[in-house]
Amino acid sequence: MGSRLLILTQYYPPEIGAPQNRLHELAVRLKAKGMHVEVLTAMPNYPKMQIHEEYKNGKILEEVIDGIPVHRSKIYVSDSKGIIKRLLNYFSFVYTSCRRGKKLENFDFLMVESPPLFLGYSAMRLSRKLNAKLIFNVSDLWPESAEKLGLVTNKFLLGLAYRLEAKCYRRSYLITGQTQGIVDDISKRFPEKKVVWLPNGVDLSFYNPAEIEKIGYRERNGLKESDILFFYGGVVGYAQGLDVILNAAKLLENRPEIQFIIQGAGPEKERLLQLKEELKVTNVHFLPPVEKSEMPGVLKEINVAVIPLRKLDLFEGAIPSKVFETLAMEVPILLGVNGEARLHFVDKAQAAIFVEPENASVLAENVLLLADNPELATEMGKNGRKYAEFQFNRDVIASNFLKTLNA
Repeated sequence: MGSRLLILTQYYPPEIGAPQNRLHELAVRLKAKGMHVEVLTAMPNYPKMQIHEEYKNGKILEEVIDGIPVHRSKIYVSDSKGIIKRLLNYFSFVYTSCRRGKKLENFDFLMVESPPLFLGYSAMRLSRKLNAKLIFNVSDLWPESAEKLGLVTNKFLLGLAYRLEAKCYRRSYLITGQTQGIVDDISKRFPEKKVVWLPNGVDLSFYNPAEIEKIGYRERNGLKESDILFFYGGVVGYAQGLDVILNAAKLLENRPEIQFIIQGAGPEKERLLQLKEELKVTNVHFLPPVEKSEMPGVLKEINVAVIPLRKLDLFEGAIPSKVFETLAMEVPILLGVNGEARLHFVDKAQAAIFVEPENASVLAENVLLLADNPELATEMGKNGRKYAEFQFNRDVIASNFLKTLNA
């Protein structure tokens, strides 16, 4: 009989988003390889911060998604951006997940997704209660990123968070980091701990351009077949620094066939819509997020992906998850991320062009380069698929993780 794993995460399908997809895809593959996997998560509410209609009033507390038993507990949700409401959101799930988790059977391993870091409180208690070895999976270095982004400035709160981070790492049987940068950072600070790279990846059969039909994406959004589409899809948040797309678009108004799309939802969307009005740009289209099932069809109809982050040292170890699907769909990338992502996708894969983060004129120059050189764009796209097959195949990632657990 295979070992038993409980995944503890605030975010999980049917929500759409990077951690949701990554954890579910890992769970499905581990199950296929003989491991028993269950998930303890919150009522789905992301990104609108409203409980999904079919889950309201605790209608669905237990379900099975693609063969994975999913246990849900209540969570306080509010669309307020205030720190108190945000903390209530996090801590309500810490409390309810702990209560719900104590009623589950024992597991060999408990893997917790961070951030939110506070879920470490629940994870530490449940790992003891359920006799499970704690695996701390770090997809973003928190509270370091919150401090550097200016999202948390209170020194007392930051001190508490750094102490909690250290406690979580020390209590862990294994720490996994989503990027090599995260792994290196934690290994340096906690040399006595076992820290391994558990990268994000892509389902190469789901994102396969040879088998994807067009879905009429251009037509239904009022875009012409002759338009050259530069596309951002994902969270419209602080970290992404999406002002750069609007400012670059302003510089390219004399090229009406070049159109920009920002598809997604998030805390910065309203401000960016306001900026669009102020700049009077007509070549940027804001579209709502789509289901994961539609993404291959969307990527099939765009020309180039624009993947930016803000210009912070913190992001030099970041690899935005949207890169992987983009590579698999043979879409070239304008990458506004320095460091590890640049090394992988620009230097090694030759599937992306590096553009200095938050530099609109450099972005505009490279938009023109790819708009005027379709053969280059096609070649970069083909390179991307090859690199994804070699380095970021979800099946291989799951196999390697299982080997680590069984070692």
